[in-house]
Amino acid sequence: GAGGDRPRLPDPVPQGRPKFTTKPFVRAYDPPESAAYKKLVARYAMQHKPAVLLDGPLEVKILIFKPMLKNFSKKKSKLAEAMLLRPITKPDSDNYAKGPLDACKGIIWKDDGQVVDLIARKFYSENPRIEMTIRTLEEQQMELF
Repeated sequence: GAGGDRPRLPDPVPQGRPKFTTKPFVRAYDPPESAAYKKLVARYAMQHKPAVLLDGPLEVKILIFKPMLKNFSKKKSKLAEAMLLRPITKPDSDNYAKGPLDACKGIIWKDDGQVVDLIARKFYSENPRIEMTIRTLEEQQMELF
């Protein structure tokens, strides 16, 4: 559907470089925009929290929909909405994926190391957002033994 029942996430936020402070001791912290975005993603993830944290191998697909560029012609906008014109500028896909992955730890899965397959794709949209799909890979893993 149009996603009317979902909370509206703001534009995707790439993971900022950690900032460092020396008071009272050396520690790294997320830039405010990244930290706020992670909190928002975590709040959304809580609504989909499994009864038991996932603990096996996972595939995570993150679709990043960046805002359309103001200078897009009608033709370019159409191509972008059809997912044919893709963002090739910075930030990188993995920068957008980092925050949502961090946000899901302890809510959806136990540890980020469980994400054995990560797909991060960038698109443009009039409706900037991220979409995450999480799939357990246990069935495939079991066939090996």
